[in-house]
Amino acid sequence: MAVHEPLAQRRQAALRANNNLRVYEDLDLLLAGESPDFVDIASPPAFHADAARAALEAGAHVLVEKPLCLNLDDLRSLCSLAQARGRILFCVHNWKHSPAYRRAFQTISAGRLGELRYCALTRLRTRQAGGALWRLDPLIGGGGILIDHGWHVFYLMQWLMGANAPASVAARLGIFPPGVIEEVAEVSVSFENGALGHIHLSWRAPARRTSAVLYGEQGMLEIEDGSVRLTHRSGAVEDLSVVEEADNSYHPGWFASLAQEFETAIVQGPLGAVAMQNQHEAATALAMLEAAKASHSAGGTSVALRPLL
Repeated sequence: MAVHEPLAQRRQAALRANNNLRVYEDLDLLLAGESPDFVDIASPPAFHADAARAALEAGAHVLVEKPLCLNLDDLRSLCSLAQARGRILFCVHNWKHSPAYRRAFQTISAGRLGELRYCALTRLRTRQAGGALWRLDPLIGGGGILIDHGWHVFYLMQWLMGANAPASVAARLGIFPPGVIEEVAEVSVSFENGALGHIHLSWRAPARRTSAVLYGEQGMLEIEDGSVRLTHRSGAVEDLSVVEEADNSYHPGWFASLAQEFETAIVQGPLGAVAMQNQHEAATALAMLEAAKASHSAGGTSVALRPLL
């Protein structure tokens, strides 16, 4: 219906793409003039909290690209505001809608791996997502690869591990002058039940790779792009591969089911299961991100996660 865009060049591009759109330079004017049912916030992370707050106060449901926000105070106040206004605040956790990771979740939920003991997620990239230069500016992007890809693996890991909540994080970050934000991250995660997690993130890899390994008492899952392989304790191997879209920064094929999840959250309301789970995932992702930075500053020692909601 309408677009808010502060940059004139991008406002013109929006009008060229669809001349039926109404385009605004000012977000408050859009909210007042359009009274939208929902707002999708797709700006760089530093602007998420203020835009989400304005949209909620205007009575809109809010869909926010990751990260939901960058600090604890904003997270708490936004969640409280959404509940007070009876509106949905929802973070785009789109990797949960990847066919490969949905297949993994279904396999784990069916008990085919047994109790999970280990989860490793790897994201190798040759540069920041989309090559966007603003991701290299901490005042706009909010950080480096921990924001760009870390948020994704943090919510994915907790979703796949189910009731096994992360308890602590130890991390080493690679910052390469003249840059000031982390471009590589090595993160170890300890879970409340003793299970272990490992995360490797890089913008400096020679090739793009997205992979995962999970194992439990009864079996192991290996994921690479659309390839999903289940190895049973007996040694038997089962191919659970799916048709997956080409690996890129945008994943447009996943958004139909994401939109359906958002609509379900609206129907259930801000205290419904879908909205509450999404906010819990976002809170835990923020806790893991904060703990990773604190661990790096402390020489890589383990840092306990503090409750955020």
